[in-house]
Amino acid sequence: MLRRSVRREYRNPIELKKSMSKLTSQKWRKIKIGDVCDVGRGSSPRPIMDPRYFEGGTIPWIKIADATKSGKYLYETKEKVNEYGASFSRLLPKGSLIVAASGTLGYTQMLGIDGCIHDGWLYLTNFKEADKDFLFYLFKYRQVYFANQAYGAAIQNVNTTILRDMEVSLPPFPTQHRIASILSTYDDLIENNTRRIQILEEMAQRLYREWFVYFRFPGHEKVKMVRGVPEGWEVKRLGDVVEEVRRSVDPTEIDPDTPYFGLEHLPRKSIALSEWGKASEVQSSKLEFKKGEILFGKIRPYFHKVGVAPIDGVCSSDTIVIASKAPKYFSVVLACISSEEFVNHATQTSQGTKMPRANWNVLVKYPILIPPQPIYGMFDELMQNVVAEITNLLFRNRNLRRTRDMLLPKLVSGEVEVEKMAIDIE
Repeated sequence: MLRRSVRREYRNPIELKKSMSKLTSQKWRKIKIGDVCDVGRGSSPRPIMDPRYFEGGTIPWIKIADATKSGKYLYETKEKVNEYGASFSRLLPKGSLIVAASGTLGYTQMLGIDGCIHDGWLYLTNFKEADKDFLFYLFKYRQVYFANQAYGAAIQNVNTTILRDMEVSLPPFPTQHRIASILSTYDDLIENNTRRIQILEEMAQRLYREWFVYFRFPGHEKVKMVRGVPEGWEVKRLGDVVEEVRRSVDPTEIDPDTPYFGLEHLPRKSIALSEWGKASEVQSSKLEFKKGEILFGKIRPYFHKVGVAPIDGVCSSDTIVIASKAPKYFSVVLACISSEEFVNHATQTSQGTKMPRANWNVLVKYPILIPPQPIYGMFDELMQNVVAEITNLLFRNRNLRRTRDMLLPKLVSGEVEVEKMAIDIE
């Protein structure tokens, strides 16, 4: 009898939907952020440029500019404060949750290090019935809230009151933890892949310096030095082995979805170009490039923006597109152009004061060493493998981010019942 009554109750699909909706609403409850944690604001020593706060500093000084859109955790800062400077700031432990109160409003990160936060950050502590990681993803989903609540004319800001009064729907704690665990799995894989990319890049740079700068290549003990270079090695000019490629394209004549690399997409000191936009986002003149060509940011070359194009696309005209005249030169050219020595040379010979630009006519004269076989064959094989693996990893990360970003709004809003989900990361 009980079974028949249950069937009658849910026979109508509309009634079933209403019943499930009611059940969901009972599980999730509306709260204010201030009900489940404490909210504070970072602080900055003033005047902020006073060297007394930074001389000999070892404590990371976390500013909005240190935030990165590529990862959940913040690990590096451009500046460090000393203990005196830290006494005027807010020192937070690793794992703290911080939210941008200015700049990119609502941008949220977790600290991967202990550090002092600038007064442009808000922070959350003492969590009660709220999973910290769940709130991290919830804020990413609700970032537009901060823009809508911001105040100020020239510079938009949010404050602790705005964050405390933010109303959200929270599921029971186990559900919060489950949602955060699923989404964190993607971020953990992204972070692991990113670290592998960094290790591969460091290995390639170290290999180049050992073999081509210090001349500690395999068998170097048996090779004589002639005029400062190993016997049998050729000294060429960069212009002998590469060329600047200028394929100008009309913005109105290309597919708007064509991958676009502006200088903002080129990371510092990394050949892995993992982020790009679309050609439709910029109407200025562009240059076409092909997969495997090297992109060199010529404005303010000291930013060290050099990378290998992982796909065909277009780039800003403020980028130098470099192609090897023969495939055999690719590895040594990439290693040379992405080296600190070459970037320093490009910086020292750049033209202009406020916005210096690298001078290609000068760079083509830069000396580049070409070793004989089998040394070059060994180096080329190692470099080709590094570039291939980096490209593979960055595309894996793009797929992981895309899947995570697709799941995030469905999970943190309760649209999908997380208890019944089976996630296959592969």
